[in-house]
Amino acid sequence: MSDTVLPFRATTDEACAWLARQTGSPWTLARLLENGLKPVIWLDYDAAYPELFGDANGGYAAPIFFQDDIARLVAGSDDVLITFTKDAYQLPARLPAPGFRRSLDELRFPKKDLQRLAGKLKHENRPTPPQGEAASTSESQYGIGKAEVLTAFSAFVRLDLARELDTALGIFGDDGARVKASARKSKRNAVWNPVTLALGLHDVYRVPLGPLKRAFKAHDFLYAWENDWEESLRLLGK
Repeated sequence: MSDTVLPFRATTDEACAWLARQTGSPWTLARLLENGLKPVIWLDYDAAYPELFGDANGGYAAPIFFQDDIARLVAGSDDVLITFTKDAYQLPARLPAPGFRRSLDELRFPKKDLQRLAGKLKHENRPTPPQGEAASTSESQYGIGKAEVLTAFSAFVRLDLARELDTALGIFGDDGARVKASARKSKRNAVWNPVTLALGLHDVYRVPLGPLKRAFKAHDFLYAWENDWEESLRLLGK
């Protein structure tokens, strides 16, 4: 199953099959949950719980994130018990005892969460550089290549981004976003820190934050960097 056919909300079987293709290892419901994925269950509107649904008179996708509800699924329960969730307005909501029961086949996993996890795992599983390589710098040797930079950012910058990357001056060079020593042997080996590069594009070339933010959510090779990006924006008050 490729990215293009991964459903907006995948069943457990679809999520496991897709991640198995991405990681080369088998996945189960328990492993999905142990890796921090939070499934949702579609709740049809029920007039008995008006405070839960609000204006969502067609129903909404209720997240399952409460520790006890997750632990029950990890342990191998034969159904879903939701005791705590969020209402249609994304506010915490405790459900009337004993909670809502649903069948396991109603579980769904959001596409963006699956893609983010796959990106994170790929990033974490990249091989460690040989001992002593790039010893002159303490910076990470990991980044994204030229093709990925162009895919992520070229559509909304008013400059020849490919040429700027090759020239490697300013924010595009080793004193900017390019990972130091990554191009030592060949320009083809050059990688750029996408967070530093995106911030530079905003600060130096006035690229709006909106499309930059969307880029980190739109490309699987940037999912592993999304937390760093959001933390950088938070620290900068943006």
